[in-house]
Amino acid sequence: MEQQFSAPQPPAKTPRYIYNPIIYAAILVVGILGGIFLFPSQSNSGGDSGKINSIMSLVKENYVDTVNKDQMLANAINGILQNLDPHSVFIPAEELVATNDQLDGDFEGIGIQFNLQNDTIMVVNTIPKGPSEKVGIMAGDRIVKVDGKNVAGIKVTNQDVMKLLKGKRGTVVKLGIKRRSVPKITYFDIKRDVIPTYSIDIAYMATPTKGYVKIAQFSATTGEEFLKASDKLLSQGMKEMILDLRGNPGGYLDAAVQIVDEFLPKGKMIVYTKGRKFKNQEYKSTSQGNLGNTKITVLIDEWSASASEIVAGAIQDNDRGVIIGRRSFGKGLVQNQFALSDGSAVRLTVARYYTPSGRCIQRSYQGSLEDYYTELLTRIEHGELEHPDSIHFVDSLKYKTSLGRTVYGGGGIMPDIFIPLGKNENNTWFNALFNMGLINQFSFKYVDDHRVQLKASYNKDSFVKSFVITDQIFDDLVEFSVKSGLKRDDAKIKYSKEKGKAWLKAFIGRSVFGDEAFYPVWLQQDETFLKAVFGGK
Repeated sequence: MEQQFSAPQPPAKTPRYIYNPIIYAAILVVGILGGIFLFPSQSNSGGDSGKINSIMSLVKENYVDTVNKDQMLANAINGILQNLDPHSVFIPAEELVATNDQLDGDFEGIGIQFNLQNDTIMVVNTIPKGPSEKVGIMAGDRIVKVDGKNVAGIKVTNQDVMKLLKGKRGTVVKLGIKRRSVPKITYFDIKRDVIPTYSIDIAYMATPTKGYVKIAQFSATTGEEFLKASDKLLSQGMKEMILDLRGNPGGYLDAAVQIVDEFLPKGKMIVYTKGRKFKNQEYKSTSQGNLGNTKITVLIDEWSASASEIVAGAIQDNDRGVIIGRRSFGKGLVQNQFALSDGSAVRLTVARYYTPSGRCIQRSYQGSLEDYYTELLTRIEHGELEHPDSIHFVDSLKYKTSLGRTVYGGGGIMPDIFIPLGKNENNTWFNALFNMGLINQFSFKYVDDHRVQLKASYNKDSFVKSFVITDQIFDDLVEFSVKSGLKRDDAKIKYSKEKGKAWLKAFIGRSVFGDEAFYPVWLQQDETFLKAVFGGK
């Protein structure tokens, strides 16, 4: 899968100036992925309205500067949609395929995970049995040429790389590879093929009786992936599942319904939708679930949106399990995709969804678009991520579950057990280290220097149990950070030493063995996960 390798959100409080780009990027993802494809896509081949067309013609003929008609039309459409709600969007034709690929469960390409390291495309991993693995591409390889064109040292972007490597099945791309210990560039002809994508990052037994499943987003294959994962964990003795939906922006409604259905007896409400023109729909559980006797704990945070909130809300409202974490994003709008004649599309809000108790968890968007986009920053500044008593719900938006517990609507799912993000000035050095990408960069460098040794000495399980970040390795990380521009602070470095070692080990494990060597390490210092394992109800 041609995608950039990225990390979960840091678990510690960071200043607003550090949060800003993260928040805006995350909201963009939620806006595009959350709550879409809930109804069949429809087409609309109609032309521009007469008034818009007349204005565009006037501008084209008379405006002082030359204008791009296509861009002007796109801006006009966006202007119309932005005044409706924050999640009705126009998607240009050139972006639509890439956007759909994220949820379709497969795409056509060469089958690698990559990262941009020192302005060079580095292969992080190859997809098992994919086109790149078949011809001998290896983790650690640098892609320096694509079809004869130099791609190293020219400020290439992630989008540039994807455009170069993705393509129709059966077409061939020629890669020039620079490999350590091989003095010359080696060339590989790779025939593109269908590459499966996976929405479940990991499913493993966190304890002898508790299984852990992390879902990154709800795609076309999530239901099938979840069934396979839960069957595997049940066979290994799972009595309780920890379902991690933190950072999950949503996706297909059907996938969320499938997952909740596994936990509920027949006939229970999962979610329902209401719209002005679209038929109201109810989604109830069937008798097909195989997790009816399995305890369930759901982890959420401020980035959990849409389909994630459907799952958490249904589990909570049916008194089926415990929700742990922080208040979710608050997106309860349903979009339908309408295809336009030029290959572009409009995703228009057509309904709202409601949890079984009657909650519409969409937060208010009555103010400006900027207010809506910066609401998470406001949550941070008001201390909500640190103190649950700073959250104020309107009395009229209180609801009761089937067992009489009080739950709240009007702005996300409030967890049963709140885990603060934590404010500690001693974390500022670590936060900067993480947000500057220095742990990630150093881990790539370390793996690049020790890949053969690591592969020979460990597998994913023995790495998690036995590999140790020594004081010398950590000191090397500190020196690397100083050379990269991070000011040294010995007191805060000492405070963050164990956390830094854990994150560094997790990233090294991911680079060599994938997520199965990342999450079991990272989670051991994750407060929300530890609460679910050792301190939940």
